[in-house]
Amino acid sequence: MFYLVEVEDYVRVDPKLFGLPTSESVREQLDVTYVDYYERDLGKVVSVVEVLDVGNGVIIPGDGAAYYKCVFKLLIWKPEIQELVYGKISEITNFGAFVNMGVMRGMIHISQTMEDYVTFSDTGALSGKSSGRVLKENDLCVARVVAISHKGGDPKIGLTMRQPGLGKIEWIKEDKAKKNADVKKASVKEGNKEKDKPKTKKDKKK
Repeated sequence: MFYLVEVEDYVRVDPKLFGLPTSESVREQLDVTYVDYYERDLGKVVSVVEVLDVGNGVIIPGDGAAYYKCVFKLLIWKPEIQELVYGKISEITNFGAFVNMGVMRGMIHISQTMEDYVTFSDTGALSGKSSGRVLKENDLCVARVVAISHKGGDPKIGLTMRQPGLGKIEWIKEDKAKKNADVKKASVKEGNKEKDKPKTKKDKKK
């Protein structure tokens, strides 16, 4: 889920940025400090949106850099259980697939890629035995977050596509078209039943 958060913090501005106006040097330092930044409680920083306030600078002896108390806005993405995500398959392995979600990467175990018995093929794709469906690199898909682990650095995000409305985009379209066709077929069948019903005396009068 994407959020806009307001943060108050002391920003260490490197001496090489001293030639710029204070607001610009602080902004450039924030862009450097928060690139690829992730924290469990905050989430993954996408970008520094705006610097709202910059206080007076303080130089600490022996450091040489300037420290400014600042208030700024960050655009962050924080993964949440049951959240739907859209992404592109970036890698296929014999145990599953990795999905590039733009901000971060998630992993789908081979058993969670589709409602089928799935195998890893010689062509580097995942194939469903009964459905004949194939999942390969660069396929676009919709998945659901089912697990988040914070062991180590960046979190490990577990995904599933074994639920209605999830999976490779082409599969979702196929399922929707089949469902619509089944509904239409059932509607026609029901209409024919109504036509074939024996007419009562009341119906004959009409």
